[in-house]
Amino acid sequence: MLITKAPKGTKDVLPKDVYKWQYIEQKVREVCSYFGFTEIRTPTFEHTELVQRGVGETTDIFQKEMYTFLDKAGRSITLKPEGTAPAARAYLENNLYADVQPTKLFYITPVFRYENVQAGRLREHHQFGVELFGSKEATADAEVISLAFTFFNSLGLDELKVNINNIGCPDCRPNYNNALKEYLKANFDELCPVCKDRYERNPLRVLDCKNDKCKKIAEGAPVVIDYICDECKNHFEELKAELDALGISYVVDPYIVRGLDYYTKTVFEIISEDIGAKSTVCGGGRYDNLIEEIGGPKTPAVGFGLGIERLLLMLESKGIEIPNNKRKLVYIASLGERAKREASKIAFNLRREGISVEKDIMNRSLKAQMKYANKIGADYVIIIGDEELDKGVAKIKDMATGQEREILITDIKSSL
Repeated sequence: MLITKAPKGTKDVLPKDVYKWQYIEQKVREVCSYFGFTEIRTPTFEHTELVQRGVGETTDIFQKEMYTFLDKAGRSITLKPEGTAPAARAYLENNLYADVQPTKLFYITPVFRYENVQAGRLREHHQFGVELFGSKEATADAEVISLAFTFFNSLGLDELKVNINNIGCPDCRPNYNNALKEYLKANFDELCPVCKDRYERNPLRVLDCKNDKCKKIAEGAPVVIDYICDECKNHFEELKAELDALGISYVVDPYIVRGLDYYTKTVFEIISEDIGAKSTVCGGGRYDNLIEEIGGPKTPAVGFGLGIERLLLMLESKGIEIPNNKRKLVYIASLGERAKREASKIAFNLRREGISVEKDIMNRSLKAQMKYANKIGADYVIIIGDEELDKGVAKIKDMATGQEREILITDIKSSL
């Protein structure tokens, strides 16, 4: 093991690339503000029981991918594998349900899953997610879908499609589970060991298995939408009517079940074909029972999550360049001890006025300082020597044009 190599599935974001992340985060905050969503920040780790109740103990996340450990007091702690359960816990713990509803939250957060590393999918990756608590209406589902579309459009992405499904509620899900179990019974011996366990506990999860044999078996399974109750059917029809009104095209995909147990009724995925077979760039749905499941009042809710690393890959594959709007940079080159002190003073005062300034802290020659200013992309160079100090002047050079002129030291700020 090389301690100077990042752990598998993690990645540094270097200074040359961080502007891309800052741009995405800026767009997240802008678009969420248009829809009335405000930011929440939850801890990096949660009690394992919360995560278990949230994502479900029959999911791939809980069974295979969680980073779980005992702390020094013997409590089971899990690095959060997704953002919804922590947001739900914060909503309950801080009595946000007592405020006027709905409560609209968004977050940008690292999440942790021990899974196979592939393009855009790391063991520590970052999610942008939204959660809308307090509305049972299909228009709330459409609102979070339209927020995702608006966000993607703001980045120049418009060739996307949304797939929707309705996976029923606790009232009608048992009917489907019975039909699914009856179908799977004939192929039970071919299921992977995990799905054999899921068969009794939560057969719906078999449809989400990544094992090739299980995927093949699932292809002929009955579809959940054929078994949903009238309330779920009406909700689904309202969602479709709302999306039609918004002009958001969609496809009903009866095989979407999503990978988390808390979903009820609406589930959806936004699809791109530009980053390979794993093309889902945003997924979410309704989870009307989660707050009650973790000890709160019955609270309908809907949300989505998307991976920022995958989003950046998609932008790159589309040839969409993220603007690098870096601030103008001033470099102060100095020659002589007195000039060096004056350069420090000028730099300090300019920085306090909101101007980005670099100066020599390597004891370079004047020639080397000029080369360095060019390498770091300085827009202007101010040159001060002991001679110039005696006259109270400095030279300022525009690095783009090469033009150089003399100014009073007291006029440096106004000249810039």
